[in-house]
Formats: sequence, C-alpha cells, structure tokens
Amino acid sequence: MVINPVFRDYICTTAHPNGCSENVKNQIAYVNSKDKFNGAKKVLIIGASTGYGLSSRIAVTFGMDAATIGVVFERPASNRKIATAGWYNTAAFEKAADEAGYYAKTINGDAFSNEVKDETIEAIKKNFGKVDLVIYSIASPRRKDPNTGEVFYSKLKPVGESYTNKTVDFHNKVVSDIELEPATEDEINGTVKVMGGEDWELWIKRLKEANVLEQGAKTVAYSYIGPEITYPIYREGTIGKAKEHLEMTVSKINTLLNGINGEAYVSVNKALVTQSSLAVPVVPLYISLLYKVMRKKQIDENSIEQMYRLFSEKLYTKKIPLDEKGRIRLDDMEMREDVQKEVLDTWERIDTENLTKMTDIDAFEDEFFKLFGFNYPNIDYDVDVDTDVKIPSLME
Repeated sequence: MVINPVFRDYICTTAHPNGCSENVKNQIAYVNSKDKFNGAKKVLIIGASTGYGLSSRIAVTFGMDAATIGVVFERPASNRKIATAGWYNTAAFEKAADEAGYYAKTINGDAFSNEVKDETIEAIKKNFGKVDLVIYSIASPRRKDPNTGEVFYSKLKPVGESYTNKTVDFHNKVVSDIELEPATEDEINGTVKVMGGEDWELWIKRLKEANVLEQGAKTVAYSYIGPEITYPIYREGTIGKAKEHLEMTVSKINTLLNGINGEAYVSVNKALVTQSSLAVPVVPLYISLLYKVMRKKQIDENSIEQMYRLFSEKLYTKKIPLDEKGRIRLDDMEMREDVQKEVLDTWERIDTENLTKMTDIDAFEDEFFKLFGFNYPNIDYDVDVDTDVKIPSLME
C-alpha cells in the first residue's frame, strides 16, 4: 500500500511505518552519540508510544542500559485501517532494542483501567521482580474512572472569562483570531480528572501495594507552564488546573513512597509539536515563533534532547536541581528572559502576510508530518509498504 497523509483537524489519520521507524532510529542515534549515564535499570513507562514518553523510553534504554516495560494504547493495522503512529513507533523501538540486546515488553491497553494496571504488575513480577523508575506520560482526551465507570472528558477552555487571541491554521498558513468561552465547573473538574494527578497516584499506590517498587525508586511525570501569551488558555485555563493538580500530587506520592525511600518529581518540559499540543488553540502559532527565536539563538531542543538531559543531568544527579515549587525545569531555555522578550515583541505583529517571515511555520508543519512518519527525506513515499507491522512482545 502507498500511504499518504490524510488530515482531520489537528490529527493525521494515517501513519507511515517506515517513517515512524526513521523517527525512532534518529532518536536512538542521538542517544548513542552521547555518553552513557548511571540511573535506573528496570523502568516502567506509562504512555510510551509517542512524544516525551517514547523519547523517555529511548533515552533510558540506550542512555543508561535499562530494561523497559511500556504501556501504550494504540491501534494495530486491520483490513480497513492503517495502524497508529504510536503502534509503528513501538514496533520500531522494540526491534531496535532487541537487536541491541535490551529487554523491552509492551502492554497495549487503557492505562486508566484496573485491568491494565494488574497486567502491568504481573509483567513486572514475572520479568523484573521490581522496577526502580516509573515514568508517567499520559495525554488523553477522556478517562473512564476505573472504580465508578464514569467517563470524564478534558476541555481546552479558559477559566472565569472568555479569551480571544491569535491562532494559525498551519495547513493553509492563515492567521486568525479565536474566541473561546469559559469552561463550566463540570468541564474544569472533568479536565482535572483526565489530565491531573489522580491516575498517576493510583498507579504508584497499586505498584507499592503489590511490592514491585525497588528501594529508592523514583517516579516522574511531565508538565508544562508556557509563556504569558498562552496563560489564559493553558496555565490559567482548564489544562492549567489539571497541571496544578498533577504537581500537587507529588507530595501525596512522596508520602506513599516514604517507606521505601522513594521520590516523586514533576518535570516541566519545553513546548514541542506533539499531538496534544496541537489541540491547544494559540499554541501552534506560539511554537512556530518560538522555533524561530530559539533556533536563531542555537538553543532549541527536540524531545529526545530534552529527555536525555532530564535523565543525565537532572533526575540522576546527587543534588537534583529544583525550582522554588520543587519542580525540575527543562523549559529553562524556552523561558529565558531574552527568548520570551523577543517572542512577545514579535507576537502582535504577526499576520497571514508576514507569517512565514516572522515565524518558522514551515518547521512546525514539518514536525507535524514527522509525528506520523512523513517528510523524512530518505524515505520513498511512492512505494508500497506493508502496514501490518507487529510489536514483537505482543506476539508472546
């Protein structure tokens, strides 16, 4: 089958297996070009198939020689549909890990469910005994409460009052204003239930009760703060409420881990083109401008560069550098005063006519395509490819 990108809003509904494999290979090559570092040896990654979760799995495997269990929620290919990009990413990762002699097992299912938690615990007992690092990297639009069965949905809305600002349709390069109505209390609460720290805490509680956490085990979850431009829709909006809840969950998890001298952290990462960030109005235009500024200053980082730095320079150092709220900051270069000043100074002048000159919208679009395995220059997209790619560990 010849596979072409097909769009629906901010999502590409097709994915190219060879391009996804190239994405994984490039990330592995980056880690292999760097020094090895000491850290965990048996790692659980919850949300391991795309974005920061995938890069985390690659960084700990090839950077600190860790064996991994990854939890994903992806669709394999069928007679009617191509598999998801996350499926192809995971298959490519497992193949590369196996060839390099690393243990890797993947569990495919709803990480919010009790069933997947139970399956994961059994896999840890069987294959590892215990894990010494748990990475939580879930981004989902919905969550079913595992105990009550109630389904909650996340909403990308401001809180308190409506919000108007610029956004961009990067497919046709048109800048326009967008107005968003404020969220209801139910929408705020639903977003916190989906994207807050409740499920992270449930995972750690279940793992602790099952006695599958090593002495001194660490756990880390990912967050984002962003600039003043995006505060009303992000940090001060429904997502921000969820991220605040995630960050406050650290103290609860630390209490859970007291008996094994474990530690919980939140890492605040930089803005990247991811499937979740694409869904937030205003953010695509901000990232396009941010790319322009940071690349000019030669300080930009992609997801694997961020994750390598997290594990090699932050999480496994003798004294972990934290901000005043106890968070690890990987957005330090994004939030540099000179970077944000240039972004803010330029923001008001951006329109459709000067978009390509004032921002790096073409790089943003290129990164979007690459999320789904397209736009890799050494891949021939005109040849037939086999879409029915297997994840080796799921065949056991």
